[in-house]
Amino acid sequence: MKILLLGSGGREDALAWRLSQCPSCEQLDVAPGNPGMERWADARHDLDLGDLNATIKLAQDLGSDLVVVGPEAPLVDGLGDMLRDAGIACFGPDKEPSQLEGSKGYTKRLCAEAGIPTAAFDEVRGMEAACKALDRFGCPVVVKADGLAGGKGVTVAMSRDEAEKAIEEAGDAPLVIEEFLEGEEASLFALVDGETAVFLASAQDHKRVGEGDTGPNTGGMGAYSPAPVLTDELAEQAMRDIVIPTAKHLADKGHPYRGVLYAGLMLTEDGPKLIEYNVRFGDPECQVVMPRIAGDLGEILMAVATGKLAEADDLALEDAHVMTVVLCAKGYPASPAKGGTISGIETAEENGAIIFQAGTAHGEDGALVASGGRVLNVTAAGADLKEARDAAYVALDKIDFADGFHRGDIGWRELERH
Repeated sequence: MKILLLGSGGREDALAWRLSQCPSCEQLDVAPGNPGMERWADARHDLDLGDLNATIKLAQDLGSDLVVVGPEAPLVDGLGDMLRDAGIACFGPDKEPSQLEGSKGYTKRLCAEAGIPTAAFDEVRGMEAACKALDRFGCPVVVKADGLAGGKGVTVAMSRDEAEKAIEEAGDAPLVIEEFLEGEEASLFALVDGETAVFLASAQDHKRVGEGDTGPNTGGMGAYSPAPVLTDELAEQAMRDIVIPTAKHLADKGHPYRGVLYAGLMLTEDGPKLIEYNVRFGDPECQVVMPRIAGDLGEILMAVATGKLAEADDLALEDAHVMTVVLCAKGYPASPAKGGTISGIETAEENGAIIFQAGTAHGEDGALVASGGRVLNVTAAGADLKEARDAAYVALDKIDFADGFHRGDIGWRELERH
C-alpha cells in the first residue's frame, strides 16, 4: 500500500515513524514534511496544504492508495470530500463532520440535538450579547472562539473583567460562552469508520506554558498516555454517552465520520462531559499514543477510511506508559526565536527515547535549526509514568539547543497522586 501523509509537525513525525514500521506500508510519502520525517519516509514533497487541488494531484501522481491527513484545516476546507470524489481513500472526515472542530457552535448544537452531555452554552457575537451570556453563567466562565484557533482560542475567565477583555479582543467574531465545569480534563481518542466507533487510547496534556500549569495557553507543552484518571469505566461511559451518539447522529444525517475523533473531556462529579472535539490526532498527544500501538497501523487506518473497521484486527496497545516533553523556542507562545541551532538528537536517542521533530528546518550550512515555536518532542516509554518521565528528561538533557526552553513538571498532577 502506498501512503501519503500530509502535515509537517510533531504529530505527523510520530505518525510517519509508526507507519514506516508497518508491513502494509510499501511506500511512505510525506508532504510538506519536516527534517525529522525524512528519516522515515521514502520521499518528501513540497506542498502548500492550503492548495487542495495540488494536494489531490500529488496523491494521483504518486498513485497513493491512502491519504492520511494530519492537520485539521484541510479537512475543515473539504479535502476529505475531494479525495473520496477522486477515488482515493482518506483517513480524515469530510467537510461537514469536520465542523466538529471547525465550529464550536456546530458541536454545541449537535450535542443539544443528540443529548450529549456538555456544558450549557450561548452562541454570541458582539459585546452586548456576550454580556447577557456572562450575566447568565457568572464567573468563572469559558469564552471560546467559534472557529479554528490552533488550540489557543479558549479563555477560562476567573473574573468578569477577564471575560470582557477576551470578548473585546474577539471583536465582532462569533463566540461560544460556556458555563465553567469543575473536574479534571482528559483526552479520549476513538477510531470511527462511519458506523463503527472503537476506543483507541487516552492521554493528558499540559496546555499552559508555565510550571504548575500557569501562564498563557499553548498548543501543548507535553503529554502522557495512558491517562489513569480516565479509568476503563469512565472511558466506556464516554464512548457510550458521547462518542458513539455523535457518530450515529452524523451518520443518520448523511454525513458519516471517518477518521480519528478526539474528545476533550471534563471528568465531573456527574460523569464525563464533552469540552470539545478535534477531528485529528492531538499534538502532542499523538506523540505519546503512537509508541503504544502494536500491530499494523496502516491496515487499521485504511479500514477506517473504507468503512471496514468492524472487519479489521483489533489494534492492541502496548502495556507501557509514554511521556513527551515539548522543547520550545524562547519567546513561545508569543514570538518564538527562529534559527537557533539544534544538535545532540542522536545521542538523546541512544537509550530508547524518540525525538519527534516539529518546528525544525535545514539551515544554510545543513545544520538543524528551529523554525517554529514548538521545536522538538522528547518522547520516552517506561513501565510506569515515573519511569517514562525520568527517561524523557534524561534524553532532553542531551540535546543542545541554546534558544530552547521546556517545562520541568510534565505529568506532575498524576505523579503527585502516587
